[in-house]
Amino acid sequence: MYFLIHNGKLIDGNGGKPVKDGIVLIKNGKIVDVGDEKSVEVPDGEIKRLNAQKGFILPGFIDCHVHMMFNGFRFENPLYTPLSLYFYEAVRNLEKTLETGVTTVRDAGMADYGVKIAVEKGLIKGPRLQISVMPLSITGGHFDLQLKSGKTVKISYPGLPESVCDGTEEVRKRVREVLRAGAEVVKVMVTGGVISANDSPEHPQFTEEELKIVVEEAFYRNLPVMAHAHGSFGIKNALNAGIRSIEHGTYLDEECIQLLLEKDAWLVTTQLAHWNNLDLLEAGKLPDFSEEDSYKVAMNSHKNMKKAYEAGVKIVMGTDSGIAPHGQNLRELEFLCNIGMTPMEAIQAGTKKAAELLGMEDKIGTLEKGKLADVVVSKTNPLDDIKSLGNPENIIMVMKEGQIYKNIG
Repeated sequence: MYFLIHNGKLIDGNGGKPVKDGIVLIKNGKIVDVGDEKSVEVPDGEIKRLNAQKGFILPGFIDCHVHMMFNGFRFENPLYTPLSLYFYEAVRNLEKTLETGVTTVRDAGMADYGVKIAVEKGLIKGPRLQISVMPLSITGGHFDLQLKSGKTVKISYPGLPESVCDGTEEVRKRVREVLRAGAEVVKVMVTGGVISANDSPEHPQFTEEELKIVVEEAFYRNLPVMAHAHGSFGIKNALNAGIRSIEHGTYLDEECIQLLLEKDAWLVTTQLAHWNNLDLLEAGKLPDFSEEDSYKVAMNSHKNMKKAYEAGVKIVMGTDSGIAPHGQNLRELEFLCNIGMTPMEAIQAGTKKAAELLGMEDKIGTLEKGKLADVVVSKTNPLDDIKSLGNPENIIMVMKEGQIYKNIG
């Protein structure tokens, strides 16, 4: 059976003007044809028509930095939270994310292979997942969850390898372990973090030599590496080691910007999480050791993301949802416009460009013949009001791979 999405304006993700009277013809989970009413030949036979109600038909969005297993992060949580509860909460997080119009995510840590497969098998509803399983950290680094008291609050089970590793041989082994666990991208903490008891965001972590080992091991599987990186020293180490996806990038300087351009690397801005932390700070809900870092990171992120954009750095949408609340993902598009992007550029940062970063540009990211039928319909015009996409109530239809998860009307 065919699906026909009609009676809407088409924004296909390629950057052109919206197409009036847009149509997307779908069969077996893929786009058969797309265009306007005159150019698309609608076949005879059984067709399920989906009326876009004069809304805007867009590609499914892609969030390049989420944590589906988190709902905020406090160090004491693992002391009181049964392991199984994380998975049940993730079911809700995944469904919320899909209903916002995000049909693909790159999970930046803690979602394991079982979560990915449960979505693929249709056991739970959610966006398709590209997983990193477990971020790598040095001893005393951003994902070493042993506190100064000597107590540890780490979450551990057979499908989730240990995170901490030091020295080239231990790093090599740990990368191999996360790859064995099903990682499709290797995540490494090259600086300290905001919600971090033992370091600050500016602190570099891992040597360039260690990071080259990470890249080498991932390369053997033809897989990428993503680097949590706030401070400029760590950003430079990561880029010089061959890592091409910089997450956060808060304190990048001119040298970092030039390296990003020279290495043809990507920047994932995660501004939603920074502004959410400011809300928590104002409400007195952040740990004492995170208060100053949260404020400084939010202020510097906006300023330096703007510099990177103006210099021509490749920027894509990532929210750090899980640190920020789930289900608000498309608010990030407004923040991208605040650093200088046009609404169309922001949409592409969350569709076409994001698909390129994930290495999935032949399957998703735009509405084109042969691609997977990931389609969302907004009742508002995002080119006039990009902020409106951040309200899930304005997303009136979500389709992933030809299956409807949120119905029009």
